[in-house]
Amino acid sequence: MEENVDEKRQLWLTRVEPYEGESISHFLGRFRRAKGNKFSAPSGLGDVAGLGAKLARWEKFYFNPFPARQELEALAAVVEVDADRLREMLPPPSVGMKHSPIRLCGDCYAESPCHKIEWQFKVTVGCYRHKLRLLSKCPVCGKPFPIPALWVEGHCPRCFTPFAQMAKSQKYY
Repeated sequence: MEENVDEKRQLWLTRVEPYEGESISHFLGRFRRAKGNKFSAPSGLGDVAGLGAKLARWEKFYFNPFPARQELEALAAVVEVDADRLREMLPPPSVGMKHSPIRLCGDCYAESPCHKIEWQFKVTVGCYRHKLRLLSKCPVCGKPFPIPALWVEGHCPRCFTPFAQMAKSQKYY
């Protein structure tokens, strides 16, 4: 069952550095799509890490049961990111997650192009940094945001409005 880690690493060429505050969903999507990586779906990466379908659930913010330290270490060995750093991409154990709608702060995205894990906390009302209400759909065309693992270009998948430009549509709270 236990494969050589070096054999696993031959499956991809590119290491992906996490952004500060990035959600596990966004990170996993970026990792899978990085040039040289060969994982078109979470199931492929999950198989290599020995986690099966768990990564697909994590990309959708389903953490029940909560990821165990051993699971994070298995993923860490594959993506070459420290398990403690991966843990930071998850919610605190006592914080509930909002699975949908997916939420976004355009100002934050302009500063750091990633989905922040804190945006999906049930207790989060808005962006604490910018004092703006979070968006749950494109303010131009009304399409709800897809899961962050699918955010490829940083824009609405229907009308192509950049996430960073959406901040002007956010209201203060």
